[in-house]
Amino acid sequence: MTVVRVMELVGESKRDWNEAIAHAVKEASAAVPNVTGVEVVNFTASVMNGQIVDYKANVKVAYVEDSR
Repeated sequence: MTVVRVMELVGESKRDWNEAIAHAVKEASAAVPNVTGVEVVNFTASVMNGQIVDYKANVKVAYVEDSR
């Protein structure tokens, strides 16, 4: 039987939201094997002096659990 698990993460970037998502997926892939998908739940940003300084993406990363 295949079991798919989901972990929730926040990715961060100084550049843009796409990079924030990519950072979260990269971290998830380093922690668990077999990442199969990502769902973006929310976008946020930190603002300083009227400028965005940090992009954040809340994501759910799905991965297949090894059933050995």
